[in-house]
Amino acid sequence: MLSANSAERAQSYNEVVVAFDAAPICLQSLFSKQPLEQLDAGGTLFFEGDQAKHLFELVEGVLRVFKIMADGRRVITGFLYPGDLVGVSLRNHYLYSAEAVTPVRLRRFSRKVFEDTVGSSPELRPLLLARLCDEMAAAQDQMVLLSCKNAEERLCSFLLRQLQRKREQDRSCSIVDLPMTRLDIADYLGLTIETVSRTMTRLTNKGIVGPAGRHSIRILKARMLAHLAGEGDECDDRYSPVISLDDARRRH
Repeated sequence: MLSANSAERAQSYNEVVVAFDAAPICLQSLFSKQPLEQLDAGGTLFFEGDQAKHLFELVEGVLRVFKIMADGRRVITGFLYPGDLVGVSLRNHYLYSAEAVTPVRLRRFSRKVFEDTVGSSPELRPLLLARLCDEMAAAQDQMVLLSCKNAEERLCSFLLRQLQRKREQDRSCSIVDLPMTRLDIADYLGLTIETVSRTMTRLTNKGIVGPAGRHSIRILKARMLAHLAGEGDECDDRYSPVISLDDARRRH
């Protein structure tokens, strides 16, 4: 589990060094001198409503961020990947809970020092504003996904986002990693786990996707997947088929 107390004891010196070191060139550079911490799969980084004392940079693994409704239902609002920052929305309390899907490694940074450093840096201020705008745009995209798309379109859109994320690193990649459970995917897409399973089986039977390991699938017909997602078919199977899905790299 995450050892918050021991990490906090080592932070004060490190964060002061970062704040007064050479001018950072990106938001992630603020975290570079912080010690790595570990969180086991299923472990909670923070709960919705906790005092937001820190921000985090995810270095390795996958996190899910979610909210619990009054009736106890879980709504997953996103999945975070290496390079993402967690808790950027500047409120006194966290707006959601964050939990590890896989074992993760991350760095934490004092929210107060972060605000002071960014506030005094003309280079970092626009980067923070852009990140907050990306969060708003991602939330709007998720509203469209849940309110306007049917089950098949939702699942295909989700798979396309994962494919685009992989193709930012390797344009020829056709393997999509799905470390989250079917229930996680269902709670993210506003579907039941049965609907997710039936839809995935239907895509497999159509030859659009195929198995590629326990937690991965292969996208066999990217153009058809984009068409079924309602994203258009103006794309090439060899390259990223995603139209207007920049939110794959948006931060929460």
